[in-house]
Amino acid sequence: MAKYFQIYLFVLLTAIAFYFAYRGYRRVYQNICLGKPEDLTDQPLQRWKNMLLVAFGQKKMFKNVIPAVLHLFLYVGFLITQVELLEVFLDGITGSHRIIYHAVENLPVLRTLYVGLISSIEIASVLVFIGTVAFLWRRFVLKVPRLNKPELKGFPIQDAATILIAEIYLLICIFSMNTADMALHEGKYGFAVSSVLQNLFHNWSHTSLTIMERIGWWGHYIGVLGFLVYLPYSKHLHILLAFPNTYFARLTPKGYVNNMPEITREIKLMMDPSATPPPADPNAPPPRFGAKDVMDLSWKNLLDAYTCTECGRCTAACPANMTGKKLSPRKIMMDTRDRLEEVGAAIAANGGVWKDDGKSLIENGYITIEELRACTTCNACVEECPVMISPLDIILQLRRNLIMEESNAPAEWTSMFTNMENNGAPWQFSQQDRLNWANA
Repeated sequence: MAKYFQIYLFVLLTAIAFYFAYRGYRRVYQNICLGKPEDLTDQPLQRWKNMLLVAFGQKKMFKNVIPAVLHLFLYVGFLITQVELLEVFLDGITGSHRIIYHAVENLPVLRTLYVGLISSIEIASVLVFIGTVAFLWRRFVLKVPRLNKPELKGFPIQDAATILIAEIYLLICIFSMNTADMALHEGKYGFAVSSVLQNLFHNWSHTSLTIMERIGWWGHYIGVLGFLVYLPYSKHLHILLAFPNTYFARLTPKGYVNNMPEITREIKLMMDPSATPPPADPNAPPPRFGAKDVMDLSWKNLLDAYTCTECGRCTAACPANMTGKKLSPRKIMMDTRDRLEEVGAAIAANGGVWKDDGKSLIENGYITIEELRACTTCNACVEECPVMISPLDIILQLRRNLIMEESNAPAEWTSMFTNMENNGAPWQFSQQDRLNWANA
């Protein structure tokens, strides 16, 4: 009877968690789809290479060695612990106990392989514990500058702490489960770390060890389900989105700035007097120059926003931020994501229809004009990002809208634009006089 109760409870908890997780991931997907279309399917071999090297291989992380090694501990631990999670899932759905072990118990080679895998998981878990404690120390004790910027106050810092503490909780559950199981069976499994830890519980009764093993087992699985449900609301969604984001990264040179089709069309019409403008569609919205809100950005910009790890490497490398200006490329991505969440929630509340709320991504508590003007377009933020995000692309599109639709530019910029239009150069003299300095 207890076996079937475990199965029913396991299936029920799994179904509930998967339902809420599905809603969370669907919300993220629907929000990303609010962006404008953009074709990023060229050069598939290069894209696969980027994904394998940058997302899977953590290539760009190692520009900063110490946090890269600590992150590698967590990353490898996350990947390898899925093996034991598979056994936990099989045990739960069948009402068994270490179903994989008993399936290979009498097969020496496979049994050795199984014990080796679980032992490697335990060793990796120890490294994860070291990395987690180190990250907590760096963030809350050492207070590394890039991890203690104004944009991280409130939920972002709570989110980081929640995930790190959850990591420690999951590790405690894993070792409680394995150590109690080893003590119950007098060390017959031979797992590397729990073989040592079981000596701490040699005086425990059979009942106490059984309860401890069950608490560890259920605690670990419920923790994993909770993580699955929480992930769509956390910056740690990059665990999943780093892979598509690096695959769909733009392959153009970092200094390349996309032309706007609307401007290109107008210029072609101006240069060809005989050209006939295409008939206007009375039902079509007026063309938008640049971006004013998240719906004006491409789906890749929105994917970037959800993929942002909030690591702050972009902000730490930003020369404008270094000189005390308010620009923080990390905040650009966080503001974009926050505004997208607001828009997505409003659309869901209105039955899938967007009703203008009078706000936009510029100002309204999001990205300020001062931040946009501070950017030097140096691409330092793009170069530093470990998952190939481009805050600069969003900045450029927002600035284009300010200048071309709102006529909102500093007087110095307006003077330069006028000179370029009239003289073909930023300077306030005609092209015929451009070389007069050589005759002086």
